[in-house]
Amino acid sequence: MDEPNEAPENRELYALLNLSPEASDEEIRRAYRQWAQAYHPDKYQSPHMKDIATENFQRICEAYEILSDSNKRQIYDIYGMEGVNSGLELGATLNRAEEIKAELERLKRMKEREKMAAHFRSSGTILANMSLPHCLNGDGLFRGMAMTSEIQSDLSKRDAITIGGNLAVDGNEGGGAATAVFRHQISEASSVELVASAGLRALVGVQASRTLSSHSAATMGLALSLQDGSLNLSNLWTRQLSETASGHIQLALGTQSSIAVGWQKKDERRSASGEVKFGTGSFDTSVHYTHRFSPKSLGCIGGRVGSSSLEIEVGGGRKISKFSTVRWLYTIGIQGIFWKFELHRGGQKLIIPVRTSRHHSGALVVPASMYFLLKKFIIKPYYLRRNKQKALEKDEKTSSQVKEARAAAEKAQKLQENVANRKRNKQLETGGLVIMRALYGNERVLCNLNSSSETSLESTSEVIDVTIPLNFLVNDSGQLKLHEGVKKSGIMGFCDPCPGEPKQLYIEYAYAGNEYKVSVGDYEELIIPQGAHRI
Repeated sequence: MDEPNEAPENRELYALLNLSPEASDEEIRRAYRQWAQAYHPDKYQSPHMKDIATENFQRICEAYEILSDSNKRQIYDIYGMEGVNSGLELGATLNRAEEIKAELERLKRMKEREKMAAHFRSSGTILANMSLPHCLNGDGLFRGMAMTSEIQSDLSKRDAITIGGNLAVDGNEGGGAATAVFRHQISEASSVELVASAGLRALVGVQASRTLSSHSAATMGLALSLQDGSLNLSNLWTRQLSETASGHIQLALGTQSSIAVGWQKKDERRSASGEVKFGTGSFDTSVHYTHRFSPKSLGCIGGRVGSSSLEIEVGGGRKISKFSTVRWLYTIGIQGIFWKFELHRGGQKLIIPVRTSRHHSGALVVPASMYFLLKKFIIKPYYLRRNKQKALEKDEKTSSQVKEARAAAEKAQKLQENVANRKRNKQLETGGLVIMRALYGNERVLCNLNSSSETSLESTSEVIDVTIPLNFLVNDSGQLKLHEGVKKSGIMGFCDPCPGEPKQLYIEYAYAGNEYKVSVGDYEELIIPQGAHRI
């Protein structure tokens, strides 16, 4: 069961000091003084207790430092500790939430760029063409192979260099090329590139790009072929049509003149693109659509029609790790029927198209049968085993985190115990508020307390005894208040014993010689004593 999201995030520091998110500066100072006195390391002689006190005192000081600073507190309320630790410093002109958000996003982008600039960025593709009909005829399985590789590095904030190469073998023929590109950022809106290539397509060229407006950009290139001396001119115009859609027009003049018009649209779950291209005595039209069914799986369909091509392609993909994705594609076209396997990892790609037949008979029956067989006997069992293993690893990790949190809560309770006992004895003498028993944890387990005589709930792994912390929080007036909208697991001496499960706080207390009982949700306000709680 998922834990309900009933309260805003970024409230842990308020829980630590037992404050309302709307607490005033004076209330924050008063809470800090109370907690600092209880946890100050100088109060303890034992080295072990002094270490525990130092650890918790640092947490108290950090919470006070953030909440007592109006700018840091505002950042924390919006972005949590990530925002506070991002290095964001606000001045008099950055007070609104929108301004804080924009500045934080700018800093995030800057850090990402600095991180990327510190490393080389590489990409590459390996394409291995296979043909079953040729293999059955004794001509070999592999029909050709192509490799491309590219390495890019930022020389400075404005300069970058890219070095790449490609090799291709098709039957008894082959060749390759090497390319170097130097890019200089003239301004935020303009850049220029110098291109040099040697090999099959030996050329030198220059390309300039400029952002024309917030929605449009243009690129112009000029290349000189070192083989035949021909000049080739290219122009590309792009425009943002909407928040999720863009279009482009590309014009090429030279030995292979052409004009192309295309568009693409992309949002969180789906993307689509298309292009129409006309060249000297040829034309080509292509469309492609991808739908993301979940964060890890997708399906796609595409088609291509031209003067020398006619094909349709369907398939799907699955993200198998943080950096790796696999895809299976099935293509029917003029050249026959193909299965294509793709592995994407980081910037690297492995593509293996396998031609299964030159003819179209059984084009739908065979792949459909193979799909269901693969899914039933290979894919589905694999993912069941993988998900089971992930669940076990997650349970082990959660169990380890809960043990650490319980240990931290027990340490905090040791420091609270003397003060809590002193307050408890004082309240007993005056007939005031005394917490007799308090349990925090799994809502389902605690609800059974009202319908059974079970008295050993403290021993379950999904419940923690919080009698000491609550007696510690009773004020001199004999009242206890826990604020609304603050998750109780963040209170000093508490912890989350069952992450992901709905939680509840159960309390049995005495006041003025009478017994009381109350249960409240994890984010609900609690004020005791109240007559309605009397047993």
